[in-house]
Amino acid sequence: MAERTPAQLRYGCSSWTEKGWSGTFYPPGLPPRAQLAHYATHFDTVEADVTYYRTPDRALVRGWAERTPESFVLSAKFPRNIVHGGEAAQPDGAKVLQWEHVARECEAFLDAMALLGPKCGPLVLQFPYFNRSAFTSAGAFLERLDAFLERLPREFRYAVEVRNKAWIDAPLLDLLRRRGAAFVMVELPYLPHPLELAQRFELVTSDFAYARLIGDRKKIDALSDVLDRTLIDQSESIGRWAELVHGLLAKAQRVYVYANNHFAGFAPETIRALAQRVTALDAERT
Repeated sequence: MAERTPAQLRYGCSSWTEKGWSGTFYPPGLPPRAQLAHYATHFDTVEADVTYYRTPDRALVRGWAERTPESFVLSAKFPRNIVHGGEAAQPDGAKVLQWEHVARECEAFLDAMALLGPKCGPLVLQFPYFNRSAFTSAGAFLERLDAFLERLPREFRYAVEVRNKAWIDAPLLDLLRRRGAAFVMVELPYLPHPLELAQRFELVTSDFAYARLIGDRKKIDALSDVLDRTLIDQSESIGRWAELVHGLLAKAQRVYVYANNHFAGFAPETIRALAQRVTALDAERT
């Protein structure tokens, strides 16, 4: 039997723009246009949060490609209108993923992201929590999701984040596996920790795995409005993530892991701590 090629593991942050990073992560006075290039000297991947709030134009994406090294990978979220159904506070289930409502924006998003070429990482469908006014059941949502994934071009990689904990079960995972999309493993206060889910389900549904350390936004924002340092001790959860990520390396060809500032207060420090824990765990077990 041929020896398995080691998985490619990439660590990064959920966005590269944060006012508190000036003078901590970024040199003082570094202009915003230069931040992505500087970020890419520290990490080899990033998750673009900005695409959730507006569809990027071609010039913006072309600039990302030009300011990052050849080996860099940029993942991005589908725009809010596609996964939320509009700009209202509550999602509009009549429009979420409905092709007649989202086709134009979806095509514009994919057209722009294609300019990244090999630097384009997974594209994430980050869904909100859906109440019964949006979808009466998990089945109704899965039917919509399945039809949408079927329409998407195959040259991109896709990942799906679901925030209804009762919906994270075999039907969802089987659908993603059939469509070749990754299940997004995410830490949020109202969801089971992904390590717990991994004890009940096989969470790897594609040839790559995708993980997001998001945390509790309200808790962090109550402590400070400047996210320039670690505010809470998340060492226990980071240890659980290290255990999970180490296991993913045996199951996926590529593993993408992103940390949010709201996980502990300062994403660069969080993701470095996780990388160190995974390296230590690997050393212990080899």
